Amino acid sequence: MTETGLIGMKKNQRVLVKLVLVIGIGLSTGCIHVNAWERGNLAKSQMELDPHPLQSEIQSHNYSSREAAPSHKSSAGGGGCGCY
Repeated sequence: MTETGLIGMKKNQRVLVKLVLVIGIGLSTGCIHVNAWERGNLAKSQMELDPHPLQSEIQSHNYSSREAAPSHKSSAGGGGCGCY
């Protein structure tokens, strides 16, 4: 190999090492230890993505029924007047 080819490989290796380090640091920062007395706050219903799943399901069912669509979970289209 030529000398310029070796220099190019060394640069690629440095970039690869830096990339691996940045990804490793980024992945490790998301993991923290939660103490036992703090877990109660994280278990509250307000911390969920959908804090009221039953209410959301009922509203979704009601919307689907008014639109006369087959289902809100279906990809098939349906008719309906568009009123809500």
